[in-house]
Amino acid sequence: MHRLDQATSGLLLLARGAAMQRALSIAFAERRVHKRYQALVHGRLELSAHAAHGWAEIDLPLIVDWPNRPRSRVDHAIGKPSRTRWRPLGHDSTLERTRVALEPITGRSHQLRVHLQAIGHPIVGDSLYGPPDGAARLMLHACALRLVHPATGDTLELSSPAPF
Repeated sequence: MHRLDQATSGLLLLARGAAMQRALSIAFAERRVHKRYQALVHGRLELSAHAAHGWAEIDLPLIVDWPNRPRSRVDHAIGKPSRTRWRPLGHDSTLERTRVALEPITGRSHQLRVHLQAIGHPIVGDSLYGPPDGAARLMLHACALRLVHPATGDTLELSSPAPF
Protein backbone atom coordinates (compact mmCIF):
# COMPACT_ATOMS: atom_id res chain seq x y z
CA MET A 1 0.00 0.00 0.00
CA HIS A 2 2.76 2.42 0.98
CA ARG A 3 5.23 2.15 -1.85
CA LEU A 4 8.85 3.16 -1.62
CA ASP A 5 11.50 3.70 -4.25
CA GLN A 6 13.67 0.58 -4.40
CA ALA A 7 16.59 2.31 -2.66
CA THR A 8 14.48 3.94 0.11
CA SER A 9 14.41 2.24 3.49
CA GLY A 10 11.71 2.31 6.12
CA LEU A 11 8.09 1.51 6.76
CA LEU A 12 5.93 -0.44 4.37
CA LEU A 13 2.17 -0.82 4.73
CA LEU A 14 0.60 -4.01 3.42
CA ALA A 15 -3.11 -4.82 3.18
CA ARG A 16 -4.56 -8.16 4.20
CA GLY A 17 -7.31 -8.90 1.73
CA ALA A 18 -9.06 -7.08 -1.08
CA ALA A 19 -11.43 -5.07 1.15
CA MET A 20 -8.56 -3.65 3.22
CA GLN A 21 -6.60 -2.93 0.05
CA ARG A 22 -9.51 -0.92 -1.37
CA ALA A 23 -10.06 0.98 1.89
CA LEU A 24 -6.38 1.83 2.25
CA SER A 25 -6.09 2.83 -1.43
CA ILE A 26 -8.94 5.29 -0.90
CA ALA A 27 -7.30 6.65 2.27
CA PHE A 28 -4.03 7.25 0.38
CA ALA A 29 -5.85 8.80 -2.61
CA GLU A 30 -7.77 11.14 -0.30
CA ARG A 31 -4.54 12.06 1.51
CA ARG A 32 -5.76 10.76 4.86
CA VAL A 33 -2.47 8.92 5.45
CA HIS A 34 0.22 11.13 6.96
CA LYS A 35 3.76 10.17 5.83
CA ARG A 36 7.07 11.47 7.14
CA TYR A 37 10.56 10.75 5.89
CA GLN A 38 14.06 11.68 6.95
CA ALA A 39 16.92 12.33 4.55
CA LEU A 40 20.49 13.53 4.55
CA VAL A 41 21.04 16.17 1.87
CA HIS A 42 24.08 17.90 0.48
CA GLY A 43 24.80 21.40 1.77
CA ARG A 44 23.20 23.58 4.43
CA LEU A 45 19.44 23.69 4.10
CA GLU A 46 17.88 26.39 6.26
CA LEU A 47 14.40 27.77 6.73
CA SER A 48 13.61 31.26 5.54
CA ALA A 49 12.15 33.81 7.94
CA HIS A 50 8.65 33.34 6.49
CA ALA A 51 8.47 29.54 6.96
CA ALA A 52 5.14 28.69 8.58
CA HIS A 53 5.31 26.85 11.92
CA GLY A 54 8.91 25.74 11.36
CA TRP A 55 8.19 24.11 7.99
CA ALA A 56 8.89 25.25 4.43
CA GLU A 57 7.32 23.95 1.23
CA ILE A 58 8.57 23.00 -2.20
CA ASP A 59 5.84 23.48 -4.80
CA LEU A 60 7.16 22.36 -8.19
CA PRO A 61 5.21 20.44 -10.88
CA LEU A 62 6.65 17.04 -11.81
CA ILE A 63 6.39 14.71 -14.76
CA VAL A 64 8.02 11.40 -15.66
CA ASP A 65 10.97 12.02 -17.97
CA TRP A 66 9.98 9.31 -20.49
CA PRO A 67 13.18 9.36 -22.58
CA ASN A 68 15.20 9.00 -19.35
CA ARG A 69 13.02 6.63 -17.32
CA PRO A 70 12.88 6.01 -14.41
CA ARG A 71 13.79 9.65 -13.85
CA SER A 72 11.23 12.40 -13.26
CA ARG A 73 11.75 16.12 -13.74
CA VAL A 74 10.29 19.52 -12.94
CA ASP A 75 8.15 20.80 -15.82
CA HIS A 76 6.23 24.05 -15.36
CA ALA A 77 4.31 23.62 -18.64
CA ILE A 78 2.91 20.07 -18.34
CA GLY A 79 4.00 18.78 -14.91
CA LYS A 80 1.45 17.64 -12.32
CA PRO A 81 1.14 19.66 -9.11
CA SER A 82 3.59 18.36 -6.52
CA ARG A 83 4.16 19.65 -2.99
CA THR A 84 6.63 18.65 -0.28
CA ARG A 85 6.92 20.09 3.24
CA TRP A 86 10.37 20.09 4.83
CA ARG A 87 12.27 21.26 7.90
CA PRO A 88 15.88 20.92 8.94
CA LEU A 89 16.68 18.65 11.89
CA GLY A 90 20.41 19.27 12.12
CA HIS A 91 23.53 20.15 10.18
CA ASP A 92 26.95 18.50 10.02
CA SER A 93 29.36 21.30 9.09
CA THR A 94 32.28 18.86 8.68
CA LEU A 95 30.55 16.89 5.92
CA GLU A 96 28.31 19.80 4.79
CA ARG A 97 25.15 17.74 5.06
CA THR A 98 21.77 18.56 6.56
CA ARG A 99 19.32 16.07 8.10
CA VAL A 100 15.78 17.01 7.07
CA ALA A 101 12.26 15.87 7.86
CA LEU A 102 10.09 15.55 4.76
CA GLU A 103 6.33 15.28 4.33
CA PRO A 104 5.04 14.64 0.82
CA ILE A 105 1.68 16.35 0.40
CA THR A 106 1.24 14.80 -3.04
CA GLY A 107 2.69 11.45 -4.07
CA ARG A 108 4.46 11.74 -7.40
CA SER A 109 7.14 9.35 -8.59
CA HIS A 110 10.52 10.30 -7.05
CA GLN A 111 8.91 13.46 -5.65
CA LEU A 112 11.16 13.94 -2.62
CA ARG A 113 14.31 13.20 -4.60
CA VAL A 114 13.46 15.53 -7.50
CA HIS A 115 12.22 18.36 -5.26
CA LEU A 116 15.40 18.36 -3.18
CA GLN A 117 17.61 18.19 -6.26
CA ALA A 118 15.64 21.06 -7.82
CA ILE A 119 16.36 23.36 -4.87
CA GLY A 120 20.06 22.51 -4.97
CA HIS A 121 20.22 19.97 -2.12
CA PRO A 122 20.16 16.44 -3.58
CA ILE A 123 19.88 13.51 -1.20
CA VAL A 124 23.18 11.91 -0.24
CA GLY A 125 23.70 8.65 -2.12
CA ASP A 126 21.13 9.44 -4.84
CA SER A 127 22.60 7.93 -8.00
CA LEU A 128 19.75 9.28 -10.20
CA TYR A 129 19.54 12.90 -9.03
CA GLY A 130 22.67 13.65 -7.06
CA PRO A 131 26.40 13.90 -7.62
CA PRO A 132 28.64 10.87 -7.10
CA ASP A 133 29.43 11.12 -3.39
CA GLY A 134 30.67 7.68 -2.36
CA ALA A 135 27.68 6.98 -0.10
CA ALA A 136 26.84 3.31 0.28
CA ARG A 137 23.10 3.90 -0.18
CA LEU A 138 20.35 6.45 -0.71
CA MET A 139 19.97 8.33 2.57
CA LEU A 140 16.16 8.47 2.48
CA HIS A 141 14.02 6.67 5.07
CA ALA A 142 10.24 6.38 5.54
CA CYS A 143 10.15 6.94 9.30
CA ALA A 144 6.48 7.52 10.19
CA LEU A 145 2.96 6.69 9.04
CA ARG A 146 -0.26 7.82 10.70
CA LEU A 147 -3.67 6.60 9.54
CA VAL A 148 -7.05 5.47 10.72
CA HIS A 149 -7.40 1.69 10.63
CA PRO A 150 -10.13 0.93 8.07
CA ALA A 151 -11.76 -1.84 10.14
CA THR A 152 -11.46 -0.59 13.73
CA GLY A 153 -11.38 3.19 13.32
CA ASP A 154 -8.37 3.34 15.66
CA THR A 155 -5.56 5.75 14.84
CA LEU A 156 -2.39 3.87 13.94
CA GLU A 157 0.94 5.63 14.43
CA LEU A 158 3.84 3.63 13.09
CA SER A 159 7.49 4.65 13.32
CA SER A 160 10.93 3.44 12.32
CA PRO A 161 14.06 5.45 13.23
CA ALA A 162 16.39 6.35 10.38
CA PRO A 163 19.42 4.00 10.30
CA PHE A 164 21.77 6.82 9.29
